[in-house]
Amino acid sequence: MPGKQALVNPYKCHPEKCDKGICVAAQACSHKLIKQEDPYDIPMFHPSACQGCGDCVRACPLKAIQIVQM
Repeated sequence: MPGKQALVNPYKCHPEKCDKGICVAAQACSHKLIKQEDPYDIPMFHPSACQGCGDCVRACPLKAIQIVQM
């Protein structure tokens, strides 16, 4: 069944621009579907479990995440 999910644009994602290299979007994900191994690492997304709430989109200061209809 199609639904909404978040997708990250790896060309826009620069964790070094987030405070202390910690992804703001990962912290904002209320479902904890965005993981960051270490500060300054590119966060890993789990789009198949994404519910499309948009919390990460609103939190990302670099506009590197968007919600798409699947």
